[in-house]
Amino acid sequence: MPLIDSHAHLDLPEFKHDLDAVLQRAQDSGVDSIITVGIGMHECRQALELASRYPFMHATLGIHPHNATELDRAALDFIEKNAANPKVVALGEMGLDYFRNLSPREAQRSCFRAQLSLARSLKLPVVIHDRDAHDETLEILRQEKAHDMGGVLHCFSGDRAMAFACIDMGFYISIPGTVTFKSAQVIQDVVKNVPLEHLLIETDCPFLTPVPYRGRRNEPSYVGLVAQKIADIRQVSFDEVAQVTSDNALNLFRLAQP
Repeated sequence: MPLIDSHAHLDLPEFKHDLDAVLQRAQDSGVDSIITVGIGMHECRQALELASRYPFMHATLGIHPHNATELDRAALDFIEKNAANPKVVALGEMGLDYFRNLSPREAQRSCFRAQLSLARSLKLPVVIHDRDAHDETLEILRQEKAHDMGGVLHCFSGDRAMAFACIDMGFYISIPGTVTFKSAQVIQDVVKNVPLEHLLIETDCPFLTPVPYRGRRNEPSYVGLVAQKIADIRQVSFDEVAQVTSDNALNLFRLAQP
């Protein structure tokens, strides 16, 4: 069955020397589409270049909270101009990260709100990063009327109640490789209780490598391990998880059927 890796960072240096081999392994593993995600101005340019080079790849454009101080008028103009590219399917990765705090929190909030406003005007879905900022992320999404464009909480780290709050705003919940970790009871509870029709799967590669490859570089070919763990938790078939999560990604990102 088809698989879609809804969140990857294939522009990062970890893939500099063997990207073609990585992508071949992904296709050999049944991955039909990959969304490579912009996190800063340099990465956005790289994501656009990759999406233009590979037919099965699409890109998002955005400024990650770690890079919030990069967002100025020129960056917003760049994102707005290039969002018209048919290979661009969403804005983001945007949001709040109060765990590492690599940018001042006020800069993170301002950057987040500006990109949500732009996405609403462009009628594009958004890819949200939220780490240790659950309540404020939800508050800003509500205040900025994010239900107008919808999107996905990538690498979801909240609990079941938060998941349903996001779903009520028209958002999908994206499940990463952490779901395979023995200690991941909270995200496993989310997977068990949230309807499959609201879930996506992702690698967030090169990060968050699933078991049994934990400790190595992550890559899109491993997204099937996420699907299998979801199938095990929900006691359904791998094919059902692959099909429904792929349909969800096709719907969110308005992709043509592969």
